[in-house]
Amino acid sequence: MVDVSSVFDGGAIEVVSAANPNAIDVRIRPDSRSEFVQWFYFRVSGVRGEHVRVRFLNAKDCTYPKGWEGYQVVASYDRRDWFRVDTTYTDGVMALEIKSTWDQIYFAYFEPYRSERHLDLVALCQSRPRARVRKLANSIEGQPLECISLSGSGKRKVWVIARQHPGETMAEWFTEGLVEYLVESDDSLVIRALELAEFHIVGNMNPDGAVAGNLRTNAAGANLNREWDSPTLERSPEVLGVRQAMIDEGVDLFIDAHGDEALPYVFVSGCEMLPSFGEGQRVMQQSFIDTFKEASPDFQDRVGYGAGRYQKDALRLASKWVGDRFGCVSLTLEMPFKDNAHNPMPRVGWNGERSRALGRAILTPMVKTLEALA
Repeated sequence: MVDVSSVFDGGAIEVVSAANPNAIDVRIRPDSRSEFVQWFYFRVSGVRGEHVRVRFLNAKDCTYPKGWEGYQVVASYDRRDWFRVDTTYTDGVMALEIKSTWDQIYFAYFEPYRSERHLDLVALCQSRPRARVRKLANSIEGQPLECISLSGSGKRKVWVIARQHPGETMAEWFTEGLVEYLVESDDSLVIRALELAEFHIVGNMNPDGAVAGNLRTNAAGANLNREWDSPTLERSPEVLGVRQAMIDEGVDLFIDAHGDEALPYVFVSGCEMLPSFGEGQRVMQQSFIDTFKEASPDFQDRVGYGAGRYQKDALRLASKWVGDRFGCVSLTLEMPFKDNAHNPMPRVGWNGERSRALGRAILTPMVKTLEALA
């Protein structure tokens, strides 16, 4: 008997019909208290040896329908090895097809990052001498927003946040790579980084949305990356707490990690549209970008957002608010939900491990920027 379920951490789907394995129809459901529609994560059971076909009937009505063009759904039997499956998008309906090897198979928009993995990373860090864990805020539903802080002798402040949009799980995979590198490695780059700065990393800004299986919003229906100019305890306590810690402690370099639904590239968006953006920021921002290209084969600067993408609402976004307030290099880092067209790997596309590797690679341009400030 075929069964379709999403009753687990981060799960999300609405089942329309599951009469047999090759005729499963589903709908992607909206975020909590919001009209954003894009994230899905579910399990199909009872399909060993069967030809599985799933149709996403409302794909054309999702928030980012362009995201389905050239997109391949990710699947896994063991929730460790995630791979891409044949996917089509025709006449507004997305469909996947695969012959299932085992009884159960999981499908997701992108490789999930489970809450238990987050807790494991926090537990690892608290046992390491160079790291400490502190709570900066409570979410709407009372979950702690945990910041992993790493300090050496350096006095500059580097802040990295991720998953303001909870369905952009590549962002937390990215911070995991950076955190593990800083916590576990004694190589010369890590030693130099900690000589120059303290690092403050919030891997999951939106724990409520992550558990609920939302793409972009928290439990109150707020898009946290539009709350930075005036966060409130009632609507966006997550931003309120992190922003206050930045004000109290200072920021010399800031990265806000995200995923882009449509563009199949890794890129950054800077602060050049801000009236306050000075020549010093411009030079250092470009130096960061040039060094990042050398450090990572996945990063590029040919394709990305135009400087005019954000204008009147710019200071509602984290990286723009930070860049304006602190006059530092402040970047939004975008990774793809699809494969990386700049460096394709068809079996897995862009995935968790590649995001982790990018987290390690970004330490090189970070150190160069910090040295310029020394």
